[in-house]
Amino acid sequence: MKTANRVHGVYLITDGVPRDLQALEAWYAPLLSAGVSMLQYRDKSDDRQRRREEAGLLARLCREHGALFIVNDDVVLARDCGADGVHLGRDDGAVASGRRLLGADAVIGVSCYGSLERAEHLAADGADYLAFGSVYASPTKPQAPRVSLETLVEARRRFPHPVVAIGGIDVDNARPVVDTGVDALAVIQGVHGVADPMPAVRRLTELMKR
Repeated sequence: MKTANRVHGVYLITDGVPRDLQALEAWYAPLLSAGVSMLQYRDKSDDRQRRREEAGLLARLCREHGALFIVNDDVVLARDCGADGVHLGRDDGAVASGRRLLGADAVIGVSCYGSLERAEHLAADGADYLAFGSVYASPTKPQAPRVSLETLVEARRRFPHPVVAIGGIDVDNARPVVDTGVDALAVIQGVHGVADPMPAVRRLTELMKR
């Protein structure tokens, strides 16, 4: 099965909170066991060595749990740690460049924000999944423009690619997003920001399975 066909379900993005490697594993291994099907390593620090160690550990955990491992915006790190792919935003380089470095089987996801036109171009360039957001107000990117549920419906209708919804999604507001037919819910604070993240992952997983 082509790896991109595994883009589905709960797509957890790391929260950037500093943890030693033991604590990192203790935090993410149970969440992967609870139903996280994709994990994205997102860290904007300049500590290259720490990022390599963390990404390597998370790549191993994802392999052990059968989850996709994606690195945010850093194609070289994705290659070096053995990630399944990379996620590229507006300023993170071209899909073709990522494909040359990571190979034909890598998953290359892209941020389309609220633009179906941008999604058309990136799909034509070879992107494997299309992410749209922010669906709701997001504490991670509070200034991000909002994307309507109608845009998600249209994206799902128009593109054969997996569609990912992102931005402010949690267990309380996920149902209308799920009903648009998106393939995956990208979540940060909806899991990291709750008192008990395990039930949150399980509930989101149940919603997506419906």
